[in-house]
Amino acid sequence: VKAVVLDPRNDFNVDQTLTKKDVQNLIQLCVTRLLDTTNPSLSTIKMQVYFDMNYANRAELLSEQHRVLEGRLAPVVRDITDSHPHVQEIESVYQKIVSYVLLSSGLGSPTDIEVVREVTAGLQSVFPQREMITFISLSKKNKEQQLKSLAKLVTGIRLYNKECGKGGSSIDDLPAILNESIPSATQTVDERLNTCHRLAHQYTALLESMQEDQHRYTQLSSFKLKEALFNVRQYEAFLCILLSDAITSAQEVEKMNVQFAATMEQLKNIVQNKVSIDTKEVFPLFVALSNLWSGFQNEILLLSFLTNMTNSLQQFSEIQSQLFPEEVLTSLLEGVTVKSDEERIRETMGTRVNVSDFKNQEWLFPETTDNFDQLLIQYHGFCAHAIAVKGLTLPGNPAIGILKHKERCYVFSSKEAAYIFAQDPDKFIQLNVEKAKEHAELILLLELYHQFEYLALYKQARNAGKYLMKPTTKCDSSTQTDTHILPPTIVTSYEWNEWELRRKAIKLANLCRKLTHAMQTDLSHMRRENATQVYLPKDASTQTKRDNSSNVPRPQIFLEGLRGGSSPTTHMVKVDLTRPVDEN
Repeated sequence: VKAVVLDPRNDFNVDQTLTKKDVQNLIQLCVTRLLDTTNPSLSTIKMQVYFDMNYANRAELLSEQHRVLEGRLAPVVRDITDSHPHVQEIESVYQKIVSYVLLSSGLGSPTDIEVVREVTAGLQSVFPQREMITFISLSKKNKEQQLKSLAKLVTGIRLYNKECGKGGSSIDDLPAILNESIPSATQTVDERLNTCHRLAHQYTALLESMQEDQHRYTQLSSFKLKEALFNVRQYEAFLCILLSDAITSAQEVEKMNVQFAATMEQLKNIVQNKVSIDTKEVFPLFVALSNLWSGFQNEILLLSFLTNMTNSLQQFSEIQSQLFPEEVLTSLLEGVTVKSDEERIRETMGTRVNVSDFKNQEWLFPETTDNFDQLLIQYHGFCAHAIAVKGLTLPGNPAIGILKHKERCYVFSSKEAAYIFAQDPDKFIQLNVEKAKEHAELILLLELYHQFEYLALYKQARNAGKYLMKPTTKCDSSTQTDTHILPPTIVTSYEWNEWELRRKAIKLANLCRKLTHAMQTDLSHMRRENATQVYLPKDASTQTKRDNSSNVPRPQIFLEGLRGGSSPTTHMVKVDLTRPVDEN
């Protein structure tokens, strides 16, 4: 409904409430479109919805499988861990443990007596029934952990016995099955992918001839070539995802085959017909064998899923053979040169955008950008100019230069297309949006999630930005961060507990009434630790110099009678002749 309303050819105004007549018209258009079984556009949308609803990557699929397996085993685990049996019921609980080990390993049927006996024998070799009393006393969590450990040990023992020819008749040879099935599945996807490539190249050549020759346009206008091209390109994109998953599975199986063979050989070298073996040596190897076998089982599940998806997607491309039978397509291609995507890219490998021709545009090249091969290219890697102008999905060549505009990257099929697009990117981006409104299947094919968030399928929109790799231009830079930008604001003396505050208050109140006494003797005063605190010397100076002088009188004393006199009775007389200073 939203796709029909968005289509500008239907003249719906999305900003106004639809009238009753508009609603009837909308219903009629939707029904007509749904019943048009000859339109590849409808098949493409069905394909997109089917893939979105059913596809899951490796991690999601294995996680779901693990959840389902745990759900099936949950009742058995509950019966074992929640029970507190009496002595006569211990054997019954032991049989439940045997069932759990068998079901969790997935190796054989619980109704096969020979398989049950084999599992019981393996369990008794590592967990005799006499140890059930200890097991019962464990906590529920420890019981569950021991159950998982026992399941892995018994599975490893059964796999080793199968390798030695002493059992394991009900265990399928998963490595051999995978080594045969994965190449077959990969070949099937490859063949269908090659068919998609061939049809896409032929449809593109016909559409280009229509735009170059008016006579060809009149001849081919009745065919829905664009819709058929979009259908093939979408089928091609989904097959590439499945092929990538199949290649990943092949690599994982090859790695596990080597590890399994090495672990088995190591185990054989340790055992070598010994009567007694150290459990610390062999138990980890049994667990490793079990884990590797679980990996093989996961790959069988993934391979089955990929095969089913490949076969189911085939129905959405059958309309190609109905619209364009081989003889009709051959006649239409007479005189038309068909170029593959690889040929188009090779033709433009020698050309490159001259950055100096653009002032405000940022161009990315392999030698100047990190993660160049992992950049998220807009429009699924198709030429941004060809879609807007011609409505064609031509492969873009990153070697020409990747235009980075508003944090999004765009590639082009030729240097001329890059120059034209770079003159006004927003104009061509809007033209691409208008093309998507006319052909709703382009929204998912070109990954226009940010322009049509309300129309993007749930999984596609959720994963749109998951693998976004932002381009990193090479440069030298440095940075420094302060250890503590702000001073600490923690109040260490704060107490929230009222009783703690009361305890401190009582302590302080008691201290006020206490006296401290100390004494020491001549023998002990050098033994105690003393501490003295003084003020450090400070730099200070004074100046009191003063110039002054003083003068004193010069003493002069005259003594009379020192030389004698005429009379013997003459006495000596002392006369002070000193004069004051101010008279000098």
